[in-house]
Amino acid sequence: MEAKQYKWGPLVPRLSFHKVLEALEDIAKNETGYRAEYAQALLNHAAPYPELRDGIEDMGLIQTHEGLIRNLLADLFPTALTNNEIKAVTIPFYNLTFNHTARFTKILSNAGSDFDMAIRDFDNHHFYVFCCCLILNSHYGYNFDFNKPLFYDIPDEDGVMHHYRITYNADFMELVATDKAVNITAEDVNLLMDNFDNLDIWQEKFPPDSWLVKGFGIVSLYDATTENAIGSLKDSLLNNDNKENKDTESFEGIFRSIFRIPDLRVGFTEVNTEDNLFKLAPFLGVKSHILNGINEMDCDAMFCSDDLDEIMHDRKYFVISDVERFIEENPTETAMAQHLLSQDIRSLILAPIIKNDRFYGFIELVSARAKDLNTINANKLEFVTPFITDTIERYYSELQNEVDAIIQNEYTAIHHSVYWKFREEALEHLQSRNNREAFKDIVFREVYPLYGQLDVKGSSTARNDSTEKDLMLQVQTLLSVFRYIFEQQPLPLVEQHIFELESLEDKLRDPLKADTEATIQTYIINEVHPVLNHFSSSNPAVTARIKEYFNSLDNKLHMVYQSRKDFDRTLSAINKQMANLLDKKQEQAQLFFPHYYERFKTDGVEHNLYIGASISPKHPYNPLYLNNLRLWQLQVMCEMENEYYRLKPSLPYELDVTSLILVFSSAISIRFRMDEKRFDVDGTYNARYEVVKKRIDKSNIKGTKERITQKGKITIVYTQRKEETEYRRYIQFLQHKGLLGNVVESFDVEDLQGVTGLKALRVAINYGVDNTGTYTYDDLIKELQTK
Repeated sequence: MEAKQYKWGPLVPRLSFHKVLEALEDIAKNETGYRAEYAQALLNHAAPYPELRDGIEDMGLIQTHEGLIRNLLADLFPTALTNNEIKAVTIPFYNLTFNHTARFTKILSNAGSDFDMAIRDFDNHHFYVFCCCLILNSHYGYNFDFNKPLFYDIPDEDGVMHHYRITYNADFMELVATDKAVNITAEDVNLLMDNFDNLDIWQEKFPPDSWLVKGFGIVSLYDATTENAIGSLKDSLLNNDNKENKDTESFEGIFRSIFRIPDLRVGFTEVNTEDNLFKLAPFLGVKSHILNGINEMDCDAMFCSDDLDEIMHDRKYFVISDVERFIEENPTETAMAQHLLSQDIRSLILAPIIKNDRFYGFIELVSARAKDLNTINANKLEFVTPFITDTIERYYSELQNEVDAIIQNEYTAIHHSVYWKFREEALEHLQSRNNREAFKDIVFREVYPLYGQLDVKGSSTARNDSTEKDLMLQVQTLLSVFRYIFEQQPLPLVEQHIFELESLEDKLRDPLKADTEATIQTYIINEVHPVLNHFSSSNPAVTARIKEYFNSLDNKLHMVYQSRKDFDRTLSAINKQMANLLDKKQEQAQLFFPHYYERFKTDGVEHNLYIGASISPKHPYNPLYLNNLRLWQLQVMCEMENEYYRLKPSLPYELDVTSLILVFSSAISIRFRMDEKRFDVDGTYNARYEVVKKRIDKSNIKGTKERITQKGKITIVYTQRKEETEYRRYIQFLQHKGLLGNVVESFDVEDLQGVTGLKALRVAINYGVDNTGTYTYDDLIKELQTK
């Protein structure tokens, strides 16, 4: 059989049987009896064909002399072993084989006429270098170990891939140098030894077609399918690049090779022993045949508790070799069997994955044919379950790390800029844990605070308006339904509900009170809906009206939830977009100087920044970094306003936002509150800063009823003259960049409880400005110097 050949090489194959003929001549000359006569007869038969001794260059002659070659090689290919051995004549490393044993012939026939037999992972580079090594070892006497495992991958008639290990016998070959051959020195060998990947050097020392390989080799194959598939499975499991998108078909193909079942299917189901649930594994692309399309199922729906306990305790496989026979023998467990039959599963193996007494779940092997899977071939899993168990344990460990990371990033206040301090304290506590000391307070002293907020203006009023609209729509819809029912059946009870609903309609025209929503919702669900359910089967027309009403309700609340849903979606979209932008910009700001950052989503987005030497003691601190962060904050607030301006047309509910920055030039201390798991200002004097933060956004301009914040403008609240001077420079710079308007308002802020003397600057924001760059304090200084 001639298959895929390589483009070029240092060897010119010359197929010859001269060594066999020489052995036959020796037998005919030195022995007597049958062996001598047999050897002479073969020599006589081969004598008219000198090419068998001198070498065949035209490989087409192989077929011409097929019978004679088979007789010459009869001692090497005994008939008694032809159905057992997988063997053929070849030239090593060449994809050329002939004179196959019967078993080899059957394997190739089952693979199909279009099968292209080639050595796995053996390209022209490997072929060339390996041929050179063959010359170095055989002719020059070196001992290069180039005998890496070589494999043929050959499918059977069912498409199951079998993997055959290749071994060569080169006893009947010899190498002859041609006039193109280059003499190899010790220096050449040292050079080649260190340059496997440099094909040019190998071609220089061993030019193409520079050596003649005369004779033949014998290739023997060993069916290493199971061992090879286990190795492939191990490699696949150890490859951790992308566990969420493992090639399921390739994974199943490995198991099909191990079990030699062409349509074997593989799955995995997680077992939650605490909640007694089967769950879909959190690895994308993994199918569960137990769940079959649903996310979770009570374990008792498939197994009785004793079965699961036995599987976990004994770590036994759960095997059903014939599902239909299982139904006959276990009539009380037909639900599970029918569930399997509905998926065309007629035999299965469930292998428990357990490590350190944690039951992770089942590996599922299923087949559409009865008896394909059974308690005998289930033992093959003993070779692979250790790898699978380690991999699944690693997956869940990594999953837990990812969950912890999300909790760290999204739900706790431990920012990465101060993580070092918490780690330092945790390590110190672990080292002294025998002393049972309490955790020490984590305090950062002499830090400068920055506070900003983008607030959804009038969110409380807008929320009440959306609630009122939904309630009014629902009451009016119910009035329409009840009036229609009353026309059909004029019952006093129906008339009473019409009266009560009309009263609620009048009540909703007044400003919404705190208990109005709850009162109306309780009345509708407990009083009105039961009546409608009663009339829902009275006549088709009434039924249709009632059904239409119920279809308009939210499935969970059983109330009209349209305007409120639009409001919630709008608020959520604003918060998400603004928070994402702020987080992304923060990554850039951390490069200036590490500082503590936290943000909160309320009716808008608030953020706190703290910068100082104690936050990052390994970096030399300079007041320049505070100036830089203040400018960065003002610019990012302008960008957030512009982002909202772009987002606003797509929102389902019309809302406006206002922006505010609070300037505080005194250094403060912040302490991590162990009971609240968050940072807070430390000390009575520093608490003044928190008081201002909580009350400032609802404040008015002193002596007026006008709020200090307005839509389309950014307000900067401060106390000291030097702060005003600093921020006027920033404003002037951003005006030059086109982010802010030309008019800057200045006013006093009304006195707050315990806080007086606050002042503010307010300046309009220019919308529609494409400003994705980040300016620094150095940019500001350069701009002002230029002007």
